[in-house]
Amino acid sequence: MACPSNSTADLNPALLPLDWLLGTWESDEPGEGCFTTIKPFRYTETLTFSHVGQPVINFMFNAFHAENKKPLHRECGFIRMQPGSNRVAFMIAQNSDVIHARTESPGMTQKRGRVRWPAGLVEIEEGELTGQQLNLQSQALARVSFAREPHVQKVSRVIQLRPDGRLEQTVSMATDNEPLMQHLHITYRRQAAFT
Repeated sequence: MACPSNSTADLNPALLPLDWLLGTWESDEPGEGCFTTIKPFRYTETLTFSHVGQPVINFMFNAFHAENKKPLHRECGFIRMQPGSNRVAFMIAQNSDVIHARTESPGMTQKRGRVRWPAGLVEIEEGELTGQQLNLQSQALARVSFAREPHVQKVSRVIQLRPDGRLEQTVSMATDNEPLMQHLHITYRRQAAFT
């Protein structure tokens, strides 16, 4: 499934500072994930940023286990800029159906340190664009009513275009039980430009 797009529509002028994001990006080598409650893991990811001429960029992130290629995580949503400023907002819906934990409780199935349960998460991240770097912090988090603990309480994200043309993303998170710490790091190469 791809993000909706309309390559014949002009990019909304409010989004011109973000035109460097547009296109499809593939991880150039597996990214690394870690957290205090899980074993380190490696993953690949495809990012798609597109638009339909409205004052939002559509995005979809699809992550897969680096070895067995099984889907791990999906995020989709929209990016807005506050006109006349460098303020940026990401509106994100996540599937997050595999949560890593060390504990067991009734109703969960423990498999190799992973606990499976629905944990759909919606978040608003806001921050600033400086050159070709986005620095974002979660402003609001909401989850399905039957999501199990530990709950994510805070997310920070840095996305930047490096001088070598690669895109780099670092995501940190805090849960009910753990302080804010790096969770994901990955780099990407543009596979297709959005024209």
